[in-house]
Formats: sequence, structure tokens, C-alpha cells
Amino acid sequence: MTTIDVDPATLLSIAEAAARLGLSTSALRYYETEGLMLEAVARTTAGRRRYAPDDLRWIETVQRLRATGMPVREVRAYAQLCRDGTGNEARRLEVLREHRTRVLAQLAEVTGHLEAITAKIDGYEETRGLWGASA
Repeated sequence: MTTIDVDPATLLSIAEAAARLGLSTSALRYYETEGLMLEAVARTTAGRRRYAPDDLRWIETVQRLRATGMPVREVRAYAQLCRDGTGNEARRLEVLREHRTRVLAQLAEVTGHLEAITAKIDGYEETRGLWGASA
């Protein structure tokens, strides 16, 4: 069990944390069992999870990494680097820079697709009058 120095009033149950983060309780349990959490989640004497504000901030980071396509294995490795503490900041920076490069490439690809869709819409809107369509 983890001991934490925070105001107990700021701790959230798993259901409250899930609701605040827009996740399911299963997802929060998955993050924990897969080693994606920065620290072990605190527990009550009855063994119920209690999430601190720092836990929520970390989970938001994990959500952003996952939402931008970082594989679970890489999130796990990044979390481990963070857990290892000082001395590996250069490696953490490298991981994030590599991920940003992939995200930027994906963004450029999607932007190209969006431009093609917009051009198609523009073409239809220009010829709309020919079909007798109303605005």
C-alpha cells in the first residue's frame, strides 16, 4: 500500500476518478495492471483505490500519449523512466521527441486528407446550382 501526503478530501474513488477523466473503471484498473501509472495508487484499509490529484494529472498524460498513438509498451517504458527518477531526463526527452515526430507526420497526412475532402466539398458546392439544389 502507498502512503501519500495529501488532503484526504482531495482523494477520489475509482468511480469518481473515472468520471472525472472520462474513462471506465476498467480502464483505470488496466492502466495500473499494465504498469502505466507513475506511482502505485493509494488504497484504503479496505483495499479500495484512492486517486490523488497527481494521479489524475499523470493519467491525463497517459491518455494524451495513447490518444496520439503511442503504443502501450512505449507508454510503459516512459512511465518506468519517470519512476526511475533523475538521471534519465535526456532519454525521456528523446522518447517524447520521437513521439512528437510521429504525431506531426500523422497530422500532416490527415491534413492532406482533409484538404482533399475540402476540395471535393468545394467542387460540389460550386456545381450545386446546376443540380437545382437549394442552399
